Amino acid sequence: MNIATTRGTTSRAMSLPNLLTYGRIAAIPVVVGCIYAQSIMDGPLWLRWLAVAIFIAAAVTDYLDGYYARIWNQQSAFGRMLDPIADKLLVASCLLMLAADGIIHGWSLWAAIVILCREILVSGLREYLAALRVSVPVTKLAKWKTTVQLIAIGFLLAGPAGDEVVPMVSMIGLALLWASAILTMYTGYDYFRAGIHHLIKEDEG
Repeated sequence: MNIATTRGTTSRAMSLPNLLTYGRIAAIPVVVGCIYAQSIMDGPLWLRWLAVAIFIAAAVTDYLDGYYARIWNQQSAFGRMLDPIADKLLVASCLLMLAADGIIHGWSLWAAIVILCREILVSGLREYLAALRVSVPVTKLAKWKTTVQLIAIGFLLAGPAGDEVVPMVSMIGLALLWASAILTMYTGYDYFRAGIHHLIKEDEG
């Protein structure tokens, strides 16, 4: 690899869209730490509001990194690889922490399990299809699923702190979590149906 190629790769890795993605990953331990300190360590409720604020900022970067990558023509293979990983890390970490916190409990745990299993299924499918040079585009419904999912997690992160301001915040979050789980099952099946077609063709070939 020559110097020009190395500089070009470094420049793309440090572009604003990728920096926003790095920021989303960096936000994960802060959000988890705030909820852990408040719930497990019996810290003050304002820690939950701090977690919500950081989570919202991280969720906004999910839109901004793709937007700036498109308008500034800074799309890269590295960014396409890292962006969905950052999303899944953020969602999975928050769901696990909320389960440990007890906000997600009982039957609602099944909604979280469905969401996590779908993410693993789609990631595995994408990885296999990438080896076949087949891309699976993100559908509009999948984007709506992600939006509902992030809103649900935001409500649940607020949890008891939100309930003190507006009653039923936690219940609204759980209802939205179930809604996102239903969308998750549908979009997961949609991806699997599209992917299985290529898998069958590969076996027949």
